[in-house]
Amino acid sequence: MKIRVLLVDDHQLMREGVVALLSKAPDIEIVGGVCDGREALDAARTLSPDVVVMDVAMPGLNGIEAARRLRIEYPRIRVVALSMHSDARYVQHMLETGACGYVLKLGAAEELLQAIRAASQGKTFLSPEIAGSVVQRSTGAVPQGPDSAYNSLGAREREVLQLVAEGKTSGEAAKQMHISIKTVETHRRNIVQKLGLHGTAELTKYAIRQGLTSLEA
Repeated sequence: MKIRVLLVDDHQLMREGVVALLSKAPDIEIVGGVCDGREALDAARTLSPDVVVMDVAMPGLNGIEAARRLRIEYPRIRVVALSMHSDARYVQHMLETGACGYVLKLGAAEELLQAIRAASQGKTFLSPEIAGSVVQRSTGAVPQGPDSAYNSLGAREREVLQLVAEGKTSGEAAKQMHISIKTVETHRRNIVQKLGLHGTAELTKYAIRQGLTSLEA
């Protein structure tokens, strides 16, 4: 049986390049390619992939939150992160969602193949360039302050935070999330209270630092 792979990346050229690479592998079948986290959730339901190769920084719904929801809604599906970000914080957040691997986009093509095959067997694969920093972070002291408050945010709060950082109004966020403007504003007040941050600029910097969005997204 071939490993059924769904590719999620907001850059079309990257998707096409990865599809071209994976299509050469005799044990892998590309079942689809989508451009953001929300489309990934829909595609997972209709295409039933074994492994989802997920970009981390994507507009709308990033890879961290998409992977978190995949774990809840489709626990049998494995996630491999494919990202340009090597910061240990990004890696840690993805692993906390249950992702089975983290591969750098600048890494060797063979690393992605190894990660997909490992994930299909329930194993974990990390690019060698980031493995050391992940171990170091996991054995260090947990930082206090705004960064340590990240896990106190609910899924909807993290989603609102990302949309705020990307310049969306409360109305635009409400439409995208299919909730009321009042609910969005409630989430935003909760975010400010939990993080102790004020103003869009501070929230944007925090969202970028935590990997919820990026200047490139």
